[in-house]
Amino acid sequence: MDENLRLSDNERLTAMSSLASHFTEGRLDATEFDERSFAITQAKTRGDLRPLFHDLPGQLEQALTENHGVVEKRSEERELAQLKKSGKRVESLTGVIFTLTLATFLVLTFVFSASWAWMVWLTLFVTMPLPRMIHGFSDADEEAYKELKEAEELARKERLRRVTQRMKELEQE
Repeated sequence: MDENLRLSDNERLTAMSSLASHFTEGRLDATEFDERSFAITQAKTRGDLRPLFHDLPGQLEQALTENHGVVEKRSEERELAQLKKSGKRVESLTGVIFTLTLATFLVLTFVFSASWAWMVWLTLFVTMPLPRMIHGFSDADEEAYKELKEAEELARKERLRRVTQRMKELEQE
């Protein structure tokens, strides 16, 4: 890798994203993250970034490479992507089923004054598991999806908080 090549904005963003991942994984404390993220914004060449990643797994090459060349990591990422995709579909279909059941109940109750409209709720016992069956979404998949979703939400909140804080600091300078 040529140390004197000038960095693009996209490479700086990729490096910043990699640094944020190391921070959220606990490899850096808040002070180190702040110092290094500021240094990334000031970096002009790839050589300027090397010291910022020298003590982190993957170092600079991994931080600047979109496909890290690790087949296992790609398969794990594909599996996680598939889990997220299936999880979102199951959530969406479950929401649609519940909404249709509620709409049916309300129409039967208020439009047709059907005294037996409450029975519509019993169909949920049959229809709610259908999205999981269609997508082969097991209990373990559901648990992993919930954990993944929570972890992503927490990481995103922390990153946004850090970015907002960093932007405010830079505006004040």
